[in-house]
Amino acid sequence: MWGYFIVIILLVMCDQGIKLYVVQNINEATTNVIIPNVLGLTNIKNDGAAWSVLSGKMWIFYIISVVALMLMIYYFYKYRNDIYFKLGLTFLISGTIGNFIDRIRLGYVVDMFETLFLNFPIFNFADTCLTIGVIIVIVALFKEEG
Repeated sequence: MWGYFIVIILLVMCDQGIKLYVVQNINEATTNVIIPNVLGLTNIKNDGAAWSVLSGKMWIFYIISVVALMLMIYYFYKYRNDIYFKLGLTFLISGTIGNFIDRIRLGYVVDMFETLFLNFPIFNFADTCLTIGVIIVIVALFKEEG
């Protein structure tokens, strides 16, 4: 059980460290190309969700984050014997906490990863954790059925 907790702490620290680096080293709304035509680092303040959905409605994200964390912790203990489900929840909890810290501390989320080859919202490490978590949970649910 402690192993998952340590992974959560490490993922949140990684998220916050990347965000700190970006804020301190990249001017706002400036893109630094990392891999030409593929990936750039951009310092963006996001007070909404992807594609600026619910922009400026931080209180909604506070409520959603707290409720989601409570549900994920509940399911983490309910399914404590399902390694895959707990791993997925570990990533989901990490991503939720990472973005929640930004919203509480800054009033917005710092986004930085920009895909230069397609029109996709700029995202951050916490968002990546959330995506990985969703994929693992879906796989765990299908594995359970099969």
